[in-house]
Amino acid sequence: MKIFREVAITVLIAVAVFLALRLTVQSYTVMMSSMEPNFYQGDCIMVSKVCYRSAGPLRGQVVVFDPPVESRFPYIKRIIGLPGDIVEIKDGIVSINGTDLYEPYVASQPPQNNEDSDPIILSDDEYFVLGDNRNNSSDSRSWGPIKRDDIIGKAWFVYWPPSRWGVVKHYGYPELNEAIQQQIAVSQSVGVQFG
Repeated sequence: MKIFREVAITVLIAVAVFLALRLTVQSYTVMMSSMEPNFYQGDCIMVSKVCYRSAGPLRGQVVVFDPPVESRFPYIKRIIGLPGDIVEIKDGIVSINGTDLYEPYVASQPPQNNEDSDPIILSDDEYFVLGDNRNNSSDSRSWGPIKRDDIIGKAWFVYWPPSRWGVVKHYGYPELNEAIQQQIAVSQSVGVQFG
């Protein structure tokens, strides 16, 4: 009887751990080459599904989401534009609120499609996402921004194949922080002169 009780407790603990993990992280397999050279077709990644409950997604983070087009699988892309941003692409250069982005993670190849885009103003719950392999990516350039509710979670860890094992690298954009600091300095100096 004691053995039966111990087995039952072990099974209950295992089920509880399994359910807790399913609610917080989930495994996905990269299906296409749109995120090369950072993610390859067949890479298996763990996605944190709870990281955005207390704070929203940030620019430069790699997210998995349900695309606004018909697809059997979720997509993986990098967040470029946040709610309220103005996103524009000219000659393959992405700019946010008039500041060109430095994107060292983008596949090093000459852009095949240098079409300019009209500026896109993102609403309160919209995010502009792009693949790192810009010449081979279906993303916000073709189907527009994604909604916050469509984001499943943040890519967290590559666990397969073993040669690619490691924490997912996200990116920050210091040039945007500098532009914001310059705008604050200008507005403060104008306020001091005319206030």
